[in-house]
Amino acid sequence: MNPVVIDTNCLLQIISKKSPYRPIWDAFLTDRYDLCVSNEILDEYQEILGQQITPTIAENLVLLILNKSNVRLIEPHFRMELIKADPDDNKFVDCAFAAGADYLVTEDNHFNILKKTAFPKLNLVTLDEFMETRLVKGV
Repeated sequence: MNPVVIDTNCLLQIISKKSPYRPIWDAFLTDRYDLCVSNEILDEYQEILGQQITPTIAENLVLLILNKSNVRLIEPHFRMELIKADPDDNKFVDCAFAAGADYLVTEDNHFNILKKTAFPKLNLVTLDEFMETRLVKGV
């Protein structure tokens, strides 16, 4: 299965039934890719979703994620510390590297520094770019 890391702001955008990016969430729910998360990522998901939606919905979404068979709980052994502008974003980079992720889905410009980094080579994609992949389109 194809491992994917999704940053928190992108997760917020894909879960709404009215979102144009909802097919990404639906592809996850139908096991078309593996969502890779660390405990740090899950904590941030719950915190931010709790602030943006409700704490109850946030907890239920995190429980749904944890109970899906296509979720990989990754505990990175390396801290790359590549993103200096927002060090909190490094948890996604570390997880993507440790998981050997096919895609790191983000809309955050802080990640652009990775495009100039020789190692690790991570495949950064926006929501629009990820929507066009076979993982979401199902072709």
